[in-house]
Amino acid sequence: MQSYITEQLQQLSRAAADLCSLAPQIERAAHVCLDALRSGHKIIFCGNGGSAAQSQHLAAELVGRYRLNRPALPALSLTVDTSNLTAIANDYSFDQVFARQLAGVGAAGDVLIGLSTSGNSRNVVLAMQQAQIMDIRRIALVGAKGGDMQSLAELVLPVPAVSSAHIQELHIAAGHLICDLIESSLYA
Repeated sequence: MQSYITEQLQQLSRAAADLCSLAPQIERAAHVCLDALRSGHKIIFCGNGGSAAQSQHLAAELVGRYRLNRPALPALSLTVDTSNLTAIANDYSFDQVFARQLAGVGAAGDVLIGLSTSGNSRNVVLAMQQAQIMDIRRIALVGAKGGDMQSLAELVLPVPAVSSAHIQELHIAAGHLICDLIESSLYA
């Protein structure tokens, strides 16, 4: 069992080192978010399962704080409203749970950050399409294979991993860096 643990941690360590190759995209993502925030817009996140939890986590880093005591930033996750999620899934389909919410709360100039380990989550793909229609900026955090989301996003961060667990671990690292750059650029 210990050899398996060591193997998994070594894989994660190599993937984290390879994440350095995405530094330009991470910096660009932070700038896209900064441009939106400086012009009075918000950052919106969505994803399923572990990616839903990360969507909530990253929105909380911006609304609450990442490292600095500072004013709240306008950010939200489309994964938290169970009444909306279940009503939309029941009345339309689960594929529509994020796109329908985005149509209600999103505005041109906002930023949608979609998280999906496969890049093929249908409800996130449809949210990206809705964002495109609404002139909302689109950032995709996906795994190494990219999936369908990469053709819909303006900016893609295909983290260098193929297992869902390692992809999610790298997504939170990239997301934390984006939050850090946003916060330090606005308030340091």
